[in-house]
Amino acid sequence: MQIHASLEGPEIHAYILPSYDEHLNHEVAPSDQRLQYLTGFTGTKAFAAITQKGAALWVESRYLQQADGELDCDWELFRVNDSITIADWLDDQLHPDKRVGADPHLVPHYLWVKWENHLKDKFLVLTKINNNLIDLIWGEERPESLNMTIQVWERSYAGEKWEDKILELRQKLYYHKCDAMIVTSLTEIAYLLNVRGRDIPYTPVVKSYLIVSHQDIFFYVDRLKMTLGLNWHLRTDCFNEMCVKIKEYHQVWSDMRTYSQIWKRVLVPARCVQEPGASEAIFSAFPLKIIYEHISPVILMRAQKNSVEQDGMRTAHVRDGAAICEAISNLEMRFFTEQWTEEKIKFEVERSRLSQNHAKGLSMRTVVAYGEHSSYPYYISSNVTDVEVTDQSFLVIESGGQYYEGTTDVSRTFLFGQPTPEMKQSYTMVLAGILRLAHLKFPSNLRLSEVDALVRSPIWESMSDYPQATGHGIGSYNAVEEPPISVAYGQESHFHFKEGYFFSSESGYYKPGEYGVRLKNVLEVKDTQRGHPSGATFLAFHDVTLVPYEPKLIDGTLLSALEKRWLNEYNAKIRELVGDELKRQGNMQAFYWMMNKTRHIREYLPEEEYRAATGTGNRSRAFLTIIVPAILLGLTVFGSFLRWLL
Repeated sequence: MQIHASLEGPEIHAYILPSYDEHLNHEVAPSDQRLQYLTGFTGTKAFAAITQKGAALWVESRYLQQADGELDCDWELFRVNDSITIADWLDDQLHPDKRVGADPHLVPHYLWVKWENHLKDKFLVLTKINNNLIDLIWGEERPESLNMTIQVWERSYAGEKWEDKILELRQKLYYHKCDAMIVTSLTEIAYLLNVRGRDIPYTPVVKSYLIVSHQDIFFYVDRLKMTLGLNWHLRTDCFNEMCVKIKEYHQVWSDMRTYSQIWKRVLVPARCVQEPGASEAIFSAFPLKIIYEHISPVILMRAQKNSVEQDGMRTAHVRDGAAICEAISNLEMRFFTEQWTEEKIKFEVERSRLSQNHAKGLSMRTVVAYGEHSSYPYYISSNVTDVEVTDQSFLVIESGGQYYEGTTDVSRTFLFGQPTPEMKQSYTMVLAGILRLAHLKFPSNLRLSEVDALVRSPIWESMSDYPQATGHGIGSYNAVEEPPISVAYGQESHFHFKEGYFFSSESGYYKPGEYGVRLKNVLEVKDTQRGHPSGATFLAFHDVTLVPYEPKLIDGTLLSALEKRWLNEYNAKIRELVGDELKRQGNMQAFYWMMNKTRHIREYLPEEEYRAATGTGNRSRAFLTIIVPAILLGLTVFGSFLRWLL
């Protein structure tokens, strides 16, 4: 392998390469796809380690099958968080006291410290290599950086002037007694300055850095991306504390060294849920004594959407619902006259979404998983893993879009044949959890992990579980995964829901090697204007996603009358909002398909029908679907009340 030639110097005996770029994005621009160039692996969140003797790659579970097909025989393949870590593998490859190199620009500070300690335990030394070895090898073959012009995100969509956001950030810096902050997250810069771009896939951001002090705002970006409209928007022609000074992208490094001689305390972003914080290179640019490592204040500012953003998110989801109705109605109409594969269906879903008004792109890699693939919770479809789709098993589609008004993320499960009773039971259990969470009213001091139990309870009743988190925050024409919200039991978090937050609600059931069911909606957090005895307020969730469920997969005997009423109300909302949008578009095929999928479900069965449909065992299950969630919710609220008393 060519990279071995770069390891022959006296200093470095191994090299670690993450799939991140300098801003620690998971999805990166073609010019930053270093790991893909080295290994051939096209997934994300991966790490490679190379020595003179061998090479290894660590990927997430969902990418194992894909990586196995894309790597050649030179590579060993491991799963992230497996028993064999990078340090373990390097210990087997190297003698003690050898140096392991890595580019500090591509490694989060927290991860660098972790690697450093693990390698130290193996008597190995982690060393900073600022000149990236892959870039040296890549040479002229490396793709050119994209020079897409920056788009102003108008106030009619943002709902707030960027100047007001900067003032709020400065107030928070004053509270933390900091002279300045270095903003490294592209999604935070996009939010603060009300700008959007196309520099990386799936997230409308601009590759840049931002330094905000009490006197200055420095925007480090390729000047070729600037326009007259953007200069006017950012007030670049004036010289007071509310004018943005434009500097070349690479100048941030010399400026950090210069200002570190002036500032007494600078806020450097720490890790927060999905955000990895700043890179090791950023931390190394400042003297340790002036660094204040703290969660970026922008995270909490951005999470709570203003009224304009809230309206925009609802509008985006109406359009997105119309897109899914169009795609699946076309698929059903043509299913038995054409041959379909996962990749072909993916193309159809993406085409329908991108044809919508104000659609700006996808928000994530579209997941289309059929049959056994649907039983893998983290499966990502690709040309390597593509299979034919028939009417014999479940088809899971997880996808999302970027619109001027907002960002979407939705999962639905389909079946084009006839379901077995087991299939209907599996689907209905997942649906029950989604319905219960969408109608939860709760005190604002409720822990995130306590919300999780309500969604999982129907799955737990079958002595099963799903491995992924139940929910995460979502941006407004920004990142599809946005901190600080992450809903997962067993995960400690000191964050709470607030009015104006949007987050995904996801549930799943996976029968290993056979099939899987996954449903996901985006929920909005609203204030009920009612007080809780603890002094907190009562909040409520409202569905924003407007995509029909599959009625033939729903076993009504496993839902309570209240849950069926909730489902009917949800269907009525789809008929009203998505129906109007489809008629406005003149898409009557999708309209009639949607009307059929949202037909009314009887909330109560006559006693004779109920007995015939359920039998004694299923009556007990139906009883449990009402009692168990009530007990869980009661315990949750009671626990919050006890914490208030104590």
